[in-house]
Amino acid sequence: MYLCDQWRDYEVLDTGDGEKLERWGQVVLRRPDPQVIWPKAVPELWKQAQAVYQRSDTGGGQWVFHQKLPERWILTLDKLQFYVKPTGFKHTGLFPEQADNWRFMAGQIRKAGLGQPKVLNLFAYTGGATMACAAAGAHVTHVDAAKGMVLWAKENRDLAGIPQERTRFIVEDAAGFVKRELRRGSRYDGIVMDPPSYGRGPGGEVWKLEDELYSLVELAAQVLSGTPLFVVLNGYTTGFSACTLSNIVSRCFCGLHGGKVEAEELALPVTSGGVLPCGTTARWLPDV
Repeated sequence: MYLCDQWRDYEVLDTGDGEKLERWGQVVLRRPDPQVIWPKAVPELWKQAQAVYQRSDTGGGQWVFHQKLPERWILTLDKLQFYVKPTGFKHTGLFPEQADNWRFMAGQIRKAGLGQPKVLNLFAYTGGATMACAAAGAHVTHVDAAKGMVLWAKENRDLAGIPQERTRFIVEDAAGFVKRELRRGSRYDGIVMDPPSYGRGPGGEVWKLEDELYSLVELAAQVLSGTPLFVVLNGYTTGFSACTLSNIVSRCFCGLHGGKVEAEELALPVTSGGVLPCGTTARWLPDV
């Protein structure tokens, strides 16, 4: 298990009955989590919630605000800063458990001594991994099909004070971009992929994970450089086990590049006790 326990601005206060109670800076939010099938440990804590995301019987849901919240606010981790806010899809613009992957990737970049390694971030969302890798000294190509998420990522970059020349932002379908990079002969020293289970590209392309994931990872393996540092494949929304992700990454990367794969669950500590499961991740490492 990869336990992400380095946050100070973020905290899981309690979990139970299909929900999680989280502190985002000074704001306490209550959100659904289908993996939480145990009762609440400290029921009185839940009165602190300033906003609750309530699911609809017809799909989706909405936020119910018990207090007026800022339009957005800032979370800090080490020297990184991120804008967060409640969005219409229950998310806040940040997945805190991914900070353990950020730490891993930044460590690989810093110890490599490659000058400015190149990192490709696919399905890059608001850029947590982009900021962590760029702050560690890499040049990051950030690819996401949602224009609004790419704009949010640019704002996070500026907030963190990362030089613009360390990042390149692309609004495009991930597979389409990788195919173009292959034709151009572009190569990357690190690759991170955080695919959704379902989505649409900027041109209306439909993405279904179970149909597309293996072929995408197979494509990505072809743009890894001859001086590779890491590959990270996340499975938060996939329902795939760590073993499944490990098999995919092993087949696609180890055959071409050697190395080894480590795959585990990601988790966050819960202040009231236990841990919150947050999906799976597979990390490829080159041979030493």
